[in-house]
Amino acid sequence: MTAAEMLATYPTPIELDLTKLAAAIDALTACAQSCTACADACLGEEMVAMLTTCVRTNLDCADVCTATARVLSRRTGYDPEVTRGVLEACIVTCRACAAECEQHAKMHEHCRICAEACRACEKACGELLATL
Repeated sequence: MTAAEMLATYPTPIELDLTKLAAAIDALTACAQSCTACADACLGEEMVAMLTTCVRTNLDCADVCTATARVLSRRTGYDPEVTRGVLEACIVTCRACAAECEQHAKMHEHCRICAEACRACEKACGELLATL
């Protein structure tokens, strides 16, 4: 199931670009999963002490992405200012997480994959934000 399938069932018109909204929700969900898995993989690495910031950044990003996906999925009583705020916070968080993971990407494949998911999420959220 994709976000687009669920959004298509909504009983009243949605004021946002549905394609961009669905893409953002799907990217947010994928990013949250990647960040959670990357944090866990970092904890399993031998040099875990060197990855403390990465773990923290991953977990922050996963939480922010999850919250943002949930806010975007709720359409009743839509408030564009709340949507704008969570998207802006998510973009900043994804950018920070991607930058952190990119520092470890050559050594840890999970960090490379996570950085890519964060950049994709940052882009999808930015594209949705531009439509508000």
